[in-house]
Amino acid sequence: MSGSGPAIELRMLGPLRVVRGGEALALPPSRKVRGLLAYLALAPRPVPRGQLCELLWDVPSDPRGELRWCLSRIRSLVDDDARRRVVTRGDTVELDLADGLVDAREVARATEHGVDALAVDRQRSLEALFGGELLDGLEMEASPLFNGWLIAQRQRFRACHAALIERLARTVPDDEALGYLERWRGLAPFDPRVHETLLTWLARRGRFHEGDEHLAATVTLFEAEGLDAEPLRQAWRAARADRRIEIVASIPDAVVAAGRQRRSIAVMPFVDRSVGARVPGGVADALAQDVITRLAKLRSLLVIAQGTVFALHERGMGAEEAARTLDVDYAVSGSVRQHDGRFTVNVELVETRSARLVWAETYRYPMAELFEVLDEIGDRIVAAVAAEIETLERSRAVLKPPSSLDAWEACHRGLWHMYRYRKPDNDQARQFFQLSLRIDPTFSRAYAGLSFTHFQEVFQGWEPSEPHVEAANEAAAQGILADERDPAVHWAMGRALFLRRRWDESEAALARSIDLSPNFALGHYNLSFIRSLHGDPQTAIADTDLSRRLSPFDPMLFGMFGTRAMALVRLEQFAEAASWAVKAAGRPNAFPHIQAIAAYSLALAGSLDEARTYAAAARRAVPGYGVANFLATFPFERAGEVLFRKGARLVGMD
Repeated sequence: MSGSGPAIELRMLGPLRVVRGGEALALPPSRKVRGLLAYLALAPRPVPRGQLCELLWDVPSDPRGELRWCLSRIRSLVDDDARRRVVTRGDTVELDLADGLVDAREVARATEHGVDALAVDRQRSLEALFGGELLDGLEMEASPLFNGWLIAQRQRFRACHAALIERLARTVPDDEALGYLERWRGLAPFDPRVHETLLTWLARRGRFHEGDEHLAATVTLFEAEGLDAEPLRQAWRAARADRRIEIVASIPDAVVAAGRQRRSIAVMPFVDRSVGARVPGGVADALAQDVITRLAKLRSLLVIAQGTVFALHERGMGAEEAARTLDVDYAVSGSVRQHDGRFTVNVELVETRSARLVWAETYRYPMAELFEVLDEIGDRIVAAVAAEIETLERSRAVLKPPSSLDAWEACHRGLWHMYRYRKPDNDQARQFFQLSLRIDPTFSRAYAGLSFTHFQEVFQGWEPSEPHVEAANEAAAQGILADERDPAVHWAMGRALFLRRRWDESEAALARSIDLSPNFALGHYNLSFIRSLHGDPQTAIADTDLSRRLSPFDPMLFGMFGTRAMALVRLEQFAEAASWAVKAAGRPNAFPHIQAIAAYSLALAGSLDEARTYAAAARRAVPGYGVANFLATFPFERAGEVLFRKGARLVGMD
């Protein structure tokens, strides 16, 4: 790129334009040439020719010939003597615009991690790139796959634009803010926050008559669409009473979070991109309904009801726009496609206010297996969404001062410390769970966390056991009273009953947790743990495999590996047990008991030198650690105890 600016510019945020040397070039009249240019400009990697043919040509006589003709027209626009920007390698096509500027790509790259991280001047410059709807006027009804792609991209960039405008409206000086508020309102007329913010702006400047008129018009608009306008009335009453909500403040922190113990999520109907798919109630709708139901059963998120999201979808709202209208924190959207004997599902999780793409995944299966794998797809989507949100919320809570935390944030701050499995962190986790419960005594998830911190004191041997056994049971019982349908409190009770060696009751409590939510990975894991000690080891292995499939990046992954190793030892499959135990000990939060599982499994497998390495690691962490410590924590049935005592003896830890 020269010092005078980019060699070539593609303006896509509005009608498509190609600019070279400061002058807009005349574009070919063919919509397919322009559509192909736009698609290649946004493609993150080289695109196979077959995919491009399928995208733009339904069943022409010679799709590859037409593709070659379109590429030749694009070359005449973007190539010059110094540089060939249309690059073909093998069977793929790529548009190399490293020396150019693509406004949409610039916005996508800059907002990849959310708009909040950007400086105000950068937010202003990005917002100024929006000259209208993405690729305005480029719809192609005769090319349904391209049209589907275009709709999805428009929704994506509309969400980015709304997030940029909202952030600017809340941060720039008042005189400048009104312009952004008007643009925000035009872009998202059913987003309650834009109206709340505008009403606050009017009240702060004493323009009460205008505020009354705006409220009346907006209430009429909302009620005509079947939306609840009462929060707008409340916001206007608060603003008029001089309960000042500064435009630079975050409304979720100032208003919503104070009374909220769960983050919220909307799962939009999935789009069926199969050729000819126009009938509602098919596989796409069924999959979205399944994800909504499974997420609701986890009880960790407030999930918008199916009827509401399907109604907004029928009005043509994309996932991000609907999520902003519903004032929820996260949105899930996706698509399905049946083609060439394959079934493909694409899913995205977006943080609503920042327009940040949190997670995306593609699942592909043979069509012949469709109905057998739908449950598995639902499991994987729900587990991934829940895990990504939990991780994000824990990380966010760590950055906030304790005095500013609400019940949800204090609980997630506690979880962050809890999963470090160290005594000082466990003490801090308990304090944050107690803080969460002081703010909201009905928050069941905080009771589950509090119970687990007491469980850890006993399980790790950090403090005398009896007071903590009682406290673990009491906290779990309080959690069940707070929300009997929360799987986490039954998980906590199962753990607490384990400390009392009440095997059948412990197993029943854990079974209850997964009856309530079949996707609750920790319930499956702890059932496998109990069964690895006293039940059927083969069943324990199946349980732990399921828990890992549901939560492949779980903070307790070391325990899932270790549990599998213990079950394999009981089956006398020592080499395989040693392999899993080494994986467990290699996890960053593994503690001395896990090192001991690796030492004993390796010894039984005949790898004594390696076994002694793990034995030494356990004793460095806990001087004098031996098999008595191990069996006090893992009370195996008799045959299992004999095997582990033998392993300990082989490495001098008996």
